[in-house]
Amino acid sequence: MAFSKQSTFKSKPSARPFQLQILERFSNPLDCLTAHLMLECSEVLAGVKPANLISLVNRTRSCGRNLYQLWQSHHDELSTSLTGISFKVLQTRERALLLFCYNPDHLETHLAHAGIRVMLKKAGYDSTLSSEALLTELCRRIGNSDTFPHEIGLFIGYPAKDVAAFMGIVNLPFACQGPWKIYGNPGESLRLAERFRHCRNLMAEHLSLCASAVQYLDCLAGDTNGLFVSVN
Repeated sequence: MAFSKQSTFKSKPSARPFQLQILERFSNPLDCLTAHLMLECSEVLAGVKPANLISLVNRTRSCGRNLYQLWQSHHDELSTSLTGISFKVLQTRERALLLFCYNPDHLETHLAHAGIRVMLKKAGYDSTLSSEALLTELCRRIGNSDTFPHEIGLFIGYPAKDVAAFMGIVNLPFACQGPWKIYGNPGESLRLAERFRHCRNLMAEHLSLCASAVQYLDCLAGDTNGLFVSVN
């Protein structure tokens, strides 16, 4: 793995065969990177998740493209094109970089929840800070450590009860392993995981049918609501 992070709240690898096929069908390298970011931001674009983590590994794929290098060349352009999504580089290594993609308004609302503020305070954050300031502190912690801080699950929209149980703040029995460790009654967590998966599948379906991911993004003009009419 490019990042030796130990927390279970780490995003899972995104190398899904069907989605890799989608990326490789685009002849333009910029289309490939755009499609990759749209796939990895699917749940954020759909409004069902405040943020996601994206790892771009510094290696040449079988199609001859290196997404790490493409990001270095085109990140300003893509950050502008993906309306409603902001990017922060959490960590840069020679072998990979880690992006935090988020909707600023959604993240602000999400982190304003009183219960989440209490948990962040227990994790050593100043609970009076704005969401951007909290994110800056998260970036600092990740940059200074070889492990993920456990509270990262709060920032990327995992259920607060599961993050709290994982951090040892509450005592709930382990229920099952999904995209993250689920504790207590698993029903709502599993339903949320299914919504996340559905967003990704819908985006993959749309990208598999378009000729250019860049042109498709331009046609959306920042309005992705129509893509996800059946998510909720």
